Amino acid sequence: MKNSGELSRRQILAAAGFIGLATLTGCGSGDDGGDTKDLTKKQNGAMKNYRAGQQFKAAKPLSFSVLHNNNPVYPMKDDWLFWKEVAKRTGVTLKPVDVPLTDYEKKRSVLIGSGDAPVLIPKTYHPSEVAFVSSGAILPVSEYVHLMPNYRAKVKKWKLEPELDSIRQSDGKYYLLPGLHEKAKSGYSLSFRTDVLDRLGLTLPETWDQVYDVLKAIKAEYPDKYPWTDRWSTNTPFPCGALFSYLGQAYGVKAGWSYDNVTFDTGAGKFVFNATTDRYRQMIEFLRKIVAEKLLDPESFTQQDDQATQKLLAEKSYVISANPQELVQNYRYNLEKQVKGAKIEMVPVPLGPAGPVVLGGTRLENGVMVSSKALKSDTFVAMMQFVDWLWYSDEGQKFCKWGVQGVTYTESGDRYTLEPGIALMGSDPDAPKDLQKDYGFFNGVFTYGGSWALVSSSFSPDEKKFQDVMTQRRQLPIDPAHPLQSMEQEQATLWDTPLKDHAIQNTLKFVLGKRPMSEWDAYVAELKAKNMDRLVDVHNKAYDRYRKENG
Repeated sequence: MKNSGELSRRQILAAAGFIGLATLTGCGSGDDGGDTKDLTKKQNGAMKNYRAGQQFKAAKPLSFSVLHNNNPVYPMKDDWLFWKEVAKRTGVTLKPVDVPLTDYEKKRSVLIGSGDAPVLIPKTYHPSEVAFVSSGAILPVSEYVHLMPNYRAKVKKWKLEPELDSIRQSDGKYYLLPGLHEKAKSGYSLSFRTDVLDRLGLTLPETWDQVYDVLKAIKAEYPDKYPWTDRWSTNTPFPCGALFSYLGQAYGVKAGWSYDNVTFDTGAGKFVFNATTDRYRQMIEFLRKIVAEKLLDPESFTQQDDQATQKLLAEKSYVISANPQELVQNYRYNLEKQVKGAKIEMVPVPLGPAGPVVLGGTRLENGVMVSSKALKSDTFVAMMQFVDWLWYSDEGQKFCKWGVQGVTYTESGDRYTLEPGIALMGSDPDAPKDLQKDYGFFNGVFTYGGSWALVSSSFSPDEKKFQDVMTQRRQLPIDPAHPLQSMEQEQATLWDTPLKDHAIQNTLKFVLGKRPMSEWDAYVAELKAKNMDRLVDVHNKAYDRYRKENG
């Protein structure tokens, strides 16, 4: 890894055009912070002494096009206060190109491929940007972060360099400006009917062994019922994606929504195939036991979310996966209406063999791609400064989330309170106005990442209690950078999908008892026949190459 305190030749060359514009030291390995292109003629509208913590205000009125992911929960409106206030504060008029949520990725690809994409392309999840690298349609944004003091300050303060290294391509650059989080934010865990536990003399479990004991006790009391039914099965290639994600975390493996075929074994110092590791097998064996003893409803792996929720509300089950929003707005709200005295609580992810850990790499969120055509404009520097303020400054992030103080919210310390008559995600069903629908704030296109104080400012009491525990846990190591070259990427993609499909299908067969564990070696051999070893070799070669080239 290069010393981030040293200026590269590339940075020094760029510095000539940026005296007074920005501090040019890089913020991570890969020598971010400069480009051989002369940007002296691209400063139209830019601030000459723009720095972190300063309000960006364009030196002249500017406008930039932005791809807007139109969420049906809060459909875009031209008269949102958000648009007006952005222009007022920054001198920049945003011109949204509206794309429906359901077609976002497809339409984005078409627009980029035809050369008609807006200059700013947010709401992009890594590695989606990789598809646009080889054509040169998007900028290697890591070359221009020297124009973004707020972004660089957060990377440095929160020590995010390893996460950024993980999204670099084979040229050592990254092509996505990701959302930056101070702390990893966990989302899902188990929830339990606490009134039932109280009646049976049980306490909320803290480990998976205790989860098993609690389920056994509920089953003894209700032998004709499955104590646990689950959801989030049909909207992902990995049935029970939430359950496998947080159970896998307890075993130190990527599973469910977090599943990747290839993962780094820190002990061995190399990449291995995830679904053949001992820890992955142990996870399967635990869940297989839960299913075999009829403690988990086997329909969990196929049913719709509404079916799972209805079983909970009808008291056919007493345990279900949750996130803090669903806990409050769905389970608790409806249970209290239907079942007298019903109470339900969400627990921190139960501990397993890996101990108190959370998955690494979750401090980066979806982010912004920048169209290569933006570099042709004489307002390029101003645009990057604007992006830095809106998406990465403390003030810009607070604005995007909460709106205008005295109009949509009031602030006292780290506490934010919506003005009377304004609701957020059902906080006041009788409120005539909604922060997202009527004002355009808390919009997923612009609101993500930030300090823990800001991220947690919208937490319900339940989520705060949950996150207070989860943020104390140790992050599992992030897979080291190992970008594949274009030919390797094409080959790996051909192998990746059949391997992933086979791994997921057989994970479920083992869990549901449709395949005996005695066939584990046969399962591994089947994966080998589908080029498992060759896929792993490609990743290890890329890892070795990147280490040699980047130190």
